[in-house]
Amino acid sequence: MIIDALEVSYELDDLNVILHSKRLQAIVIPKVQDARDIQFVSKMIDAVAIDSQRERVKLIASIESARGVMNLKEIATADERLDALVFAAEDYCADLGLIRTPARKEMLYARQSIVNAAGAYGLQAIDLVCVDYQSEATLLDECKEGREFGFHGKQAIHPNQIDIIQRAFLPDDADIARAARIVEKAEFFANKGVGAFDLDGKMIDMPVVKWAEKVLDKARAGGLPVPEPAKK
Repeated sequence: MIIDALEVSYELDDLNVILHSKRLQAIVIPKVQDARDIQFVSKMIDAVAIDSQRERVKLIASIESARGVMNLKEIATADERLDALVFAAEDYCADLGLIRTPARKEMLYARQSIVNAAGAYGLQAIDLVCVDYQSEATLLDECKEGREFGFHGKQAIHPNQIDIIQRAFLPDDADIARAARIVEKAEFFANKGVGAFDLDGKMIDMPVVKWAEKVLDKARAGGLPVPEPAKK
């Protein structure tokens, strides 16, 4: 559920209604500028939410301004209920007067800052909306870039985007196959006391193994088949 921005005076009405819902799972807080915006909503949950939901409700911070980007550390560590950071591209561009381009280079710093902050503090990073909602090619291009940047997912503005986004942010067959080979070889060489090894002419060490393990975890979470290690 997304509430009104805290600066427009309707947020209390929104919170007093939705916090009585037994189905509420998460609240998107728009225009987050600093930690106080997160903490205000969290205190409202403590004060108003029904007992059965109080510990379940997650918070999602929408980063929409230069100030929000500059305060990412304090936002990301503001409250234990915070689960994700979302990048609101159009608001960010409007705030700075940026010229929106198909290459999206004008938002590179903000997007990668959000990924870095989310990764540092154990949060999900959710990428920008594809406003060209009738172009599947544009959506796929944005999804590919977002996944390469390290985003965990992407906002959808139209129902037709949902399945495409979900598929695009899962590992593809080639990544799964390579990750499975890396993990299998790592276990083999670890038993021999070897920390780094060669695979297809490339050096593989622990950071690459960790990447491979994350790929396989994501594949399993998405219900994708993962090759089993060869039996010894």
